[in-house]
Amino acid sequence: MPDGTMKFFYSDSFNLDLPPGHRFPATKYGMLRQTLIEDRILVPAQLASAPLASDAELHLAHAPDYVAAIDNGTIDDKAMRRIGFPWSKHIAKRARATMGGAISAAKIALQYGLSGQLAGGTHHAHYDFGSGYCVFNDFAVAALNLRAQNLVNRVAIIDLDVHQGDGNASILAPRDDIFVFSVHGAKNFPFRKCASDLDVELPDGIGDEAYLNALQEALPAIWAFDPDIVLYQAGVDPLEADKLGRMALSHDGLAKRDHLILSECKKRTIPVSMAIGGGYGDPISESVAAYANTYRVAKDLWQF
Repeated sequence: MPDGTMKFFYSDSFNLDLPPGHRFPATKYGMLRQTLIEDRILVPAQLASAPLASDAELHLAHAPDYVAAIDNGTIDDKAMRRIGFPWSKHIAKRARATMGGAISAAKIALQYGLSGQLAGGTHHAHYDFGSGYCVFNDFAVAALNLRAQNLVNRVAIIDLDVHQGDGNASILAPRDDIFVFSVHGAKNFPFRKCASDLDVELPDGIGDEAYLNALQEALPAIWAFDPDIVLYQAGVDPLEADKLGRMALSHDGLAKRDHLILSECKKRTIPVSMAIGGGYGDPISESVAAYANTYRVAKDLWQF
């Protein structure tokens, strides 16, 4: 495929502007973009700055008064503490860019078979509040915009972040046209989980073989749903080096996970839009390397 036809989106130019010592590893997004270019997994022409989502696009998934409070900074401190970030204009703009990137990547995936963004995975955001470093929910925003524009009939979300996508479940699981699938740590955050269409709960310390077997056993439910697109949460926090994951997957195990998902989608000609999801490696370069491996797997399969 010629350079520049299959686009991927980034929003790291919108700084999160976090205070010194904040534990969220905001530098990982820029590090990933640099790694993808330096390792020649992507060329600069394949990368585009994520557009800002509009109010109309956000309101399909989120309460208008919540969106406005994030925009203008009137959201109360308690609500921002639940999100985990202090409010700033940078946070508000970055959240819109992540949503715009999700919508754009999904539309590119419908055209070329694959796309994604070097951010996203904000699956803890609910209709009228944010949580767990998630302001707005990119899966809900993308899926509901695709449906509202009649671009697809059925959307499947494959969420392999180590933390359950409670926001995905609360917003989307009640719908018959969207299938929410989550594989996550049974005892990890969030401690009050919402029921997805299919939840696979795994124990702390699980390794590559048991994890991959559990995933393989659950996947037929996705293919039976017959989605027109898969939104893939390729979180890398199941990695053994992750500070918040409590699982024990290797880099090779995560790459096999990605290959399983992406190869099955490609075989079935199901378009895929990827989000990188969680990653809190110690050092953070461990997470960045795992994110880059997801793109290596995709490149090998689609030859972009």
